Order: sequence, then C-alpha cells, then structure tokens
Amino acid sequence: MAGPLLRSLWSTTRKSLSPHHSTPSSPLKPYVYSRSANFRRHFSAAPATAASAAAPSGVLDPSRLRNVAVIAHVDHGKTTLMDRLLRQCGADIPHERALDSISLERERGITIASKVTSISWKEHELNMVDTPGHADFGGEVERVVGMVEGAILVVDAGEGPLAQTKFVLAKALKYGLRPILLLNKVDRPAVTEERCNEVESLVFDLFANLGASEEQLDFPVLYASAKEGWASSTFNKNPSDDAKDMSQLLDAIIGHVSPPTASLDAPFQMLVSMMERDFYLGRILTGRISSGVVRVGDRVHGLRTTDSGVAKIEEGKVVKLMKKKGTSMVLIDSAGAGDIISMAGLASPAIGHTVANVEVMTALPTVELDPPTISMTFGVNDSQLAGRDGTHHKKCTSDFDVLK
Repeated sequence: MAGPLLRSLWSTTRKSLSPHHSTPSSPLKPYVYSRSANFRRHFSAAPATAASAAAPSGVLDPSRLRNVAVIAHVDHGKTTLMDRLLRQCGADIPHERALDSISLERERGITIASKVTSISWKEHELNMVDTPGHADFGGEVERVVGMVEGAILVVDAGEGPLAQTKFVLAKALKYGLRPILLLNKVDRPAVTEERCNEVESLVFDLFANLGASEEQLDFPVLYASAKEGWASSTFNKNPSDDAKDMSQLLDAIIGHVSPPTASLDAPFQMLVSMMERDFYLGRILTGRISSGVVRVGDRVHGLRTTDSGVAKIEEGKVVKLMKKKGTSMVLIDSAGAGDIISMAGLASPAIGHTVANVEVMTALPTVELDPPTISMTFGVNDSQLAGRDGTHHKKCTSDFDVLK
C-alpha cells in the first residue's frame, strides 16, 4: 500500500497470482503517480506466536516482543531516528547520536558497529537494532538480521534509494523480514508529495527486482522527519504540535512486525551475533534466545559446527544476564525465548557459536557472510630473480668484493 497507482494495482491483483509466482516475472517500472483522495494506510495484524500459554515468572511473553532492525544507506538518518524513538519512550538521551558510543563513530559521524537497545510501548517490548549504513561494514548487517523479524527501511525522500539501500534490503528480504518503508527528511523544502510518490515507486521496483514475496511487497509507508522527531502515515511537511511524535511509527511496528515464534518449554539455545569485552566481566556475548529460558547461575556450554560434527568449546556458568534498555545496561535475573540479551560467564565462544544448556548438543545454523570482493595472498618472493635486483643489492655486492 504505497500510494502510487502501481502499488494500488498490485494490491488488487496479488490475490489472483499463482502461488508459484509470488513475485513479478519482470521488473515493474512505475510511470504514473497518483493518489486517491480517500486513500489510507493500513497495518496488518501480527500473527499469533507459537509460545506457551503462560510465561514463567520474570520472563517476558514472546507475543509481547517485537525485534526490529533499522537499515538504510549511510547518512539517511538511522541513528537520529533511534534517538527520537528512545526519547519518545522516556529514555534519557545525554546527547545526539546516543547509540554511537565508539570514539571513531563520534569522530566520523557514521555507525560502524551494530547496537541493540530495547524500548517499551503499549505493553510491548521493542528490541531495536541500529545497523551501519556504510558498505565497508556490511558484515555487521548480515550478522544481526537473523536476530529480528522485521526492519525499518529508512530512505532519504530527497535522494531516494541508493547503493547501500539495495544491499541492506537484499539481506532483509533474504531472511524473510517484512520491512516498513520510512521516507525521512520530508520537511526539506525540495521534497514534495510527487517526489515521495516517485521514491515509493522506486523502492517498490527495488523490492520486486530483489525477489520480494507478496507479503513483503505489501509494505506500509510512513513519512518522517527524524531531526524534528515526528512520523506520520500521511504526507505532511508540518504536522500539528500534538502529532509531532513517533507514535504512528511505533504503532506500525507493533501491528506489522510479527512476534518471534519461539518455545519457552524447549531447552535453552542462543546464537551469538555480537560480542564485546568488559574489563571486569570478560567476554560478553549478545544474541537472540532461540528457545527455552536462561537464568543467572545456569550451567551452559558453547558449541560450534565442524567438519566432523558439533564440537564443545567450553562449559561454564552464567555469571551475569544483561539487557540494554534505552542507553543503560540493566541486570536481569532471567530471559526467555525470542528476547535479545547479553550474558557473561564464558570466555571462548565467539560470533556464530551456540550457547546452550549442558544437555543440548545441537548447534544452531550460523550466519554465512558474503565472501570478500577482493582477496590477496602475501608470500615470500620465490621467483628466479629474487635477491638479484635493486640498487641496495648491487652496493652490498661491491662492498663484499672490496672486503675480499
């Protein structure tokens, strides 16, 4: 439901498509931009989760969780958007770009490492992942998209989709995420409603070319000014004061993104997606709990997949469980399936390894990163002329002759 006529035609004809042709057979080229006077955005209800009926004490019900990644091209406003979402939900933001905590990020003004935080909205817990937008740090995006069920695709309404927009969107679609399109910076004087319609059609064309499914093509569209701190489901360059907030975007996340499908009754398993080090706690492992419940003091071990099978890395005890809420790291006693948490207690497991209960000997599938574009091999010069060319060699040879 994107506004232009092409999106409307696709919504009316998608039901007649064969299930074996869920994506258009040829690229869709939008040329007509029109908007119905009574057109409205709608957000599909999230499907029910397969979690157990009653969550254990202290563990959040997976049906109340939403795991979302914010993806975009560099400088399209991801981190600024995260600041406004945190502030909307009552978090204390000490400065702008609060999630860019690395000194190099603050110096360059770009996001280098992915950051996870959580906010509460209408009895729901939203785990938000801020990802890099620069092509050099694309591996950070690949590692974290497996932790979430939805994504907010931020696109500059003036620039439109760019190279990294295609890269991050391809990763999101590959993992079956249902993105929400957010056209940012619509308050700029050069941005008009016609330009927003054109960008929507370009993004829709990009979805189709990347092989999006019918559900992924039916993405909601919102307009926002992250700098001014508001988002709207209809085009508006200057909303009223009571509408200048992020409530419509937060409602869209709850309505459009599915809750994690997870079982609290199964044994505990977690795939490590992020890793950092603390001077006092040692290695801190971050990831989404795939199944089960983990508590402080539980015996766990690290697993990895090798050519000969699953190998045990290390066995230990959960010393600390932590969860990022706003800009602060909060200690928790337990966490359940579907939640994104950090733990300390193991020194050897790394990104891509599985942390599980000691009775579990099955490793979770790891995330496969794209191979590097350029590969280089460094070795000793073993050519026939090795050591026989260059001015320094000739000088050394003549000095040696003099000594003789």
